[in-house]
Amino acid sequence: MTSTSRSDIPDRMTWEELEGLPQEIARQIELHDGRVVWARMPKPRHQRFSRRVGNMLERNAQAAMRTGEPSGCWQVDMECNVFFNHSKNDFRTPDFVVYHCLDEIDDDIAVHDVVIAGEILSPSNGEEDIESKKAKYAEAGIPWYWQITLIAGDIAVLRVYALEESTNLPDGILPLRQRNYIQTHEFVALDEQKLHLDLPFPIDIDWAELRF
Repeated sequence: MTSTSRSDIPDRMTWEELEGLPQEIARQIELHDGRVVWARMPKPRHQRFSRRVGNMLERNAQAAMRTGEPSGCWQVDMECNVFFNHSKNDFRTPDFVVYHCLDEIDDDIAVHDVVIAGEILSPSNGEEDIESKKAKYAEAGIPWYWQITLIAGDIAVLRVYALEESTNLPDGILPLRQRNYIQTHEFVALDEQKLHLDLPFPIDIDWAELRF
């Protein structure tokens, strides 16, 4: 059997071509309007914190669904593709994602189903890549974006961003992007013990749960 390496992968692909690749190669690729973008393989500590944040969000989502306040059904997953079009040649893979429950268990996650997209950042993440993903989520209308920064192998800061679609610019001045995120919360691990957010459903965060 012939093995596949990065050098064998073209610069552009369709989703169908991507599905035909070996799984260990395909899982390292995102398609940006058909362009192949290689994602860095997460280190164990990165995956560890993704799992802890995902578990915390899932517990809060389930609590909200049990009480019915607010009404809704949410699912939480880690490192799942979020598709921006029907052809599936444009997708990103957030570290964790909260989305409305799908009709079928194997349905793909479309961007209009997502309520929170989250990324866990380490010093190796480039500023251009960070801002590019954040802008993509905003332009697609994802209501909330979470950004968690790791320093020295531990969670240092949690920043929460809300989608902003209106501007107060003078007449004749148009924004570069019609939708942007504005930061609404910044939680620092050294200062906060327990945190609370009200949207998209009540979320309680205990640093001890994330940092054990």
